[in-house]
Amino acid sequence: MESRPAFPPGLLDTLATARHIAVLTGAGISAESGIPTFRDAQTGLWAQYDPQELATPWALRQNPGLVWSWYEWRRSLVRKAKPNPGHRALVELEDLVPHFTLITQNVDGLHQAAGSRHVIELHGNIMRTRCADCGRQVKTWEPPPKGQVPACPHCHGVLRPDVVFFGEPLPSEALEKALEAAIHCDVMLVVGTSAVVEPAASLPRYALQAGASVVEVNPQETPLSPLVHYRLAQPAGHVLPALVQTLKERLARLQGGR
Repeated sequence: MESRPAFPPGLLDTLATARHIAVLTGAGISAESGIPTFRDAQTGLWAQYDPQELATPWALRQNPGLVWSWYEWRRSLVRKAKPNPGHRALVELEDLVPHFTLITQNVDGLHQAAGSRHVIELHGNIMRTRCADCGRQVKTWEPPPKGQVPACPHCHGVLRPDVVFFGEPLPSEALEKALEAAIHCDVMLVVGTSAVVEPAASLPRYALQAGASVVEVNPQETPLSPLVHYRLAQPAGHVLPALVQTLKERLARLQGGR
C-alpha cells in the first residue's frame, strides 16, 4: 500500500476546525487530466500564434474563423478529459465543512463533472457559447456555410466561447462572490495556480489579510509560496486525496470523542 505523504504540523487541526474553506484552483489541476495550460496549448499548428492573437475581442473581430478554429480545437481536448483524483477529493472536502466555496480560473467544467455543486467560474466556461453582440447564451445554432463562423439566432451577431478574453473584465458577480469568500473564509487552499494572473492572484492575499490560513498545493514555487502558512509541494491528484482521507479520519475520531 502506498504510504501517505507527511503533512505539515498543525495543518489537519486547522482544516478540522474550519467553518468555511475556500479553494482557488488553476491550470495545474486540469493539466493532470491532460488539458494543456493556456501557454502549453501553443503547440503543433498553433505554435506560430501568440495567445493574444487568438483570445482577444480584437482577434474575434479581425479573424473570427481563426479564433473559432482555435477554440474548437481546445474544446475537443476538454471533451476527452475526465476529472482526476484531485477534482474528486475537492468534492469530498465540500461535504466535510459547514461552508465551502470553490473558485476556479479554469474554463473546462471538470469540477462540475466531478460533482462539485457550487463552483465560481472566474474566467467563464469554454463549453458554453454566447453572442459577442447581444450577450445572450446560445445552445443551438444553424450550421454556417463552410469557412464561416456561426451566427447568433437572436441578433445574427458573431458567436463566441463564453470565456474571458485578454483585455476583458471578469464577470462582476463571480468576482464579487470570490472576493467575499476570500475575506470570510477560515482557510483557503490555492491549488495548481501560478499566482500571477490578476485579479485571481490577489484572492489569497485578501484571505491572508483577513486572517485566514492559506495552504498552497503546487509542485512549483510561486510568488505566493513565501507568504502561505502551509505548502504541499506535490501534484493535487496525489496529495489532495490523501489529505482529505486523513482529515476524514481525524474528524471521525473527534466526533467519536477519542
